[in-house]
Amino acid sequence: MTKDYYQILGVPRNATQEEIKRAYRRLVLKYHPDRNKSKEAEEKFKEINEAYAVLSDPKKRQQYDTMGASFHQQYTTEDIFRNFDIGDIFKDLGFSTEDFFSYIFGGKPGRSRRVYFRTGPFDYEQPRRTPVKGPDLIYELPISLEEAARGGEKTIAYERSGRQERITIKIPRGINTGQKLRIAGKGELGPTGIPGDLYVRIRVLEHPLFKREGDHLYINRTISFSQAALGTTIHVPTLEGKTLEVKVPPGTPSHTKLRVKGQGMPSLKGGRGDLFVQVIIQVPKYLTPEQKRLIEELARLGL
Repeated sequence: MTKDYYQILGVPRNATQEEIKRAYRRLVLKYHPDRNKSKEAEEKFKEINEAYAVLSDPKKRQQYDTMGASFHQQYTTEDIFRNFDIGDIFKDLGFSTEDFFSYIFGGKPGRSRRVYFRTGPFDYEQPRRTPVKGPDLIYELPISLEEAARGGEKTIAYERSGRQERITIKIPRGINTGQKLRIAGKGELGPTGIPGDLYVRIRVLEHPLFKREGDHLYINRTISFSQAALGTTIHVPTLEGKTLEVKVPPGTPSHTKLRVKGQGMPSLKGGRGDLFVQVIIQVPKYLTPEQKRLIEELARLGL
């Protein structure tokens, strides 16, 4: 389930940075483990810090607003808290930032990272073996423009820790080249048995008819001089295999782009882009004597 960071902090989606900060301070005071010992408070404390780490960073907030569910496929916990500075806020509230990061990434605030045990009359301490996450893997997946438009599932095979692995991944509708899907725990195993993640990097192949720019599609169609002068209706294909009728107004210049709303690529944030049909007037290389005579007559009339 997608996390709603705005709902977690109790602020509207158009909240200002100051409103987000005030809501965060209020919730930290309520759910910090030093003040609230309930089990529910532990998860709530992690949630509000994760939400604030994203919404307090303009770049991460914009990506979260734009990408929706796919945001959590591309950002690990480490990515979310990278460059996250809560020093001033925690200092004002009387909490330790060291305790904060200890709590988020393992352990409890104020507790030692070492394990103590008793043998006889003396206490000994043994360093705890810190869990080490294994390396992440990147798999490049080429897909067609049609597959990017309709989304769906795709099974891939890759090597992990010396074995052939096969997994089925979900491809969101409208995904584009360079975007990555994160599959948690499917990377290489680490020295303590904790696996890294698998990142599937998408590469959308070129299409013979359509050119993609963001969520918009572009296609070229040729028409004759008479069709451009008098106007006509042309038939244009779509990615779904349908055919659209597009009207070309009389007097349309060559390379005019005619817009067909909602017939482009699906968008990751909802809705669809548009289809732009560029009409190109085709000039004949060879003319019959009759065609030449008629064109000369048109030229004489100033056309």
